Amino acid sequence: MDVQVWTYIIVGLTFALYIAIAIRSRAGSTKEFYVAGGGVSPLANGLATAADWMSAASFLGMAGIISFSGRDGSVYLMGWTGGYVLLALLLAPYLRKFGKFTVPDFVGDRYYSQTARIIAVVCALFISFTYVAGQMRGVGIVFSRFLQVDITLGVIIGMAIVFLYAVLGGMKGITYTQVAQYCVLIFAFSVPAIYISIMLTGNAVPQLGFGSDLINEPGVSLLDKLDGLSTELGFDKYTTGKKDTMDTFFITMALMVGTAGLPHVIVRFFTVPKVSDARKSGLYALFFIAILYTVAPAVSAFARTNLLDTIPNTSYKEAPDWFRKWEKSGLIAWKDKNQDGIIQYTKGKPFEGKPNFVKLDNGDFKRGFNGEIVVSNKITKGENELYIDKDIMVLANPEIAGLPDWVIALVAAGGLAAALSTAAGLLLVISTSVAHDLIKKSINPNISEKGELYAARLAAIGAVLIAGYFGINPPDYVAAVVALAFGLAAASFFPILILGIFSKKVNKQGAICGMLIGLASTLAYIIYFKFVNVNLNTPENWLFGISPEGFGTVGMVLNFIITLIVSKFTPEPPTEVQNMVENIRYPGDAKG
Repeated sequence: MDVQVWTYIIVGLTFALYIAIAIRSRAGSTKEFYVAGGGVSPLANGLATAADWMSAASFLGMAGIISFSGRDGSVYLMGWTGGYVLLALLLAPYLRKFGKFTVPDFVGDRYYSQTARIIAVVCALFISFTYVAGQMRGVGIVFSRFLQVDITLGVIIGMAIVFLYAVLGGMKGITYTQVAQYCVLIFAFSVPAIYISIMLTGNAVPQLGFGSDLINEPGVSLLDKLDGLSTELGFDKYTTGKKDTMDTFFITMALMVGTAGLPHVIVRFFTVPKVSDARKSGLYALFFIAILYTVAPAVSAFARTNLLDTIPNTSYKEAPDWFRKWEKSGLIAWKDKNQDGIIQYTKGKPFEGKPNFVKLDNGDFKRGFNGEIVVSNKITKGENELYIDKDIMVLANPEIAGLPDWVIALVAAGGLAAALSTAAGLLLVISTSVAHDLIKKSINPNISEKGELYAARLAAIGAVLIAGYFGINPPDYVAAVVALAFGLAAASFFPILILGIFSKKVNKQGAICGMLIGLASTLAYIIYFKFVNVNLNTPENWLFGISPEGFGTVGMVLNFIITLIVSKFTPEPPTEVQNMVENIRYPGDAKG
């Protein structure tokens, strides 16, 4: 059987499992739809949280960025792991004791204001839609390559699958589906890493193989080999960071504090019966997350080494089959600038923007002299001729290394599991924000439970359609898109959550102004560089050298300052609110 047949079998079996779980776990009440009835075990919730956490950004995007950026890509490892610890240990127990399972619900009650609640709903929607765009993009990439369909069609298929188990099962269906998805994605991520580690270094532990000597070159470590290949081809050393220290700090901080404000992760801690169970599930999730995050640097290095060792200075006609298959997906492109038929791969862009392939009247791709697919993009002056989408490295890694077809298909199933698990959680947050926080709490408090459940499902349908659009038209690579979502969370939610828990004096006026300033400033900065003036998205044009991915930290600081200043010059919160905050500070073993 070839790769495509294996992919159909493995992906088909996993999809059947997800849908069966969703049908069996169909939500019959709003509590089951929002928080799985509050009866999930700590172990199951830990697995589900890990799957929710390790999105397409972790599975596909993070390793891809590290492969291309080397040490500079470590900001994602530092930010996301540190952020989870911050969330699990600092915020989650307090929010769990408060008993409100959505961030807008906490904001509305803590800051005794419907206006604050509605602004929090808007923030949650911006964050979730930005985040889910990256997940749907990841789904499209997997389908495009392994099922030989257009990325747009791949996104639509992913939308249909998510719709089935997110809309039917709600959090109850999503939770148990994510348990299965974690098992699939971690197996899919680890197996090829073990294979390749043994092939390159003889060490079966990828985390150790990463720093071991090569079998074929005794005395030469994998990283030394990679540094040598990189410099020979004109790239920077893999192990040497180039990114500005300030920008590195701001991105790491935005990812870290943004993590702590992500509404789809926070709600996870309300699916277990008690606060103590929330703590246990947080520790379980940290362990399960660590498995992938410690393997990711090894996968990145393996993929980069194999790529640089096989493709550069190779004739296009002699390029391996995987190269042409990924080219058909639109995620690899080659422009023979010097007309020698040899693939030149070095630092710089081969052309402007993403590949725009030329098609003939019959729908086939137009081919060049060597058989390559012709691109119509404006050619750059540099020597580089090769475009490689960063998001394909994990998926292409087993093919580059020549692993068995079933392993390649397994990785495809893992990528889908990672993307779909997080997409489902985000869609639930969107539907909850609309049905519970907006309609139930603000517009129609007398709505029946049946009506609220109906509204939640309608909102989920709308969210799926919007998410699909952004998945088809993403502003950047998967991990970069997700980083923008974390920046928005850092700028809007984190200060309000921290101050809401640890300060009795912060009032509704301060919270409203802080959220608006934090969200608006970060969103404006992102839109300007990612959509309005894309050509200006370079370090020399950034404010103080801070990238759009890191500007959430600036938005967070502005949020803190504005919130505290406005609260200082406006009336204190009511006594009952201050007493409530005092009570929250001692998370105890409350049920709820």
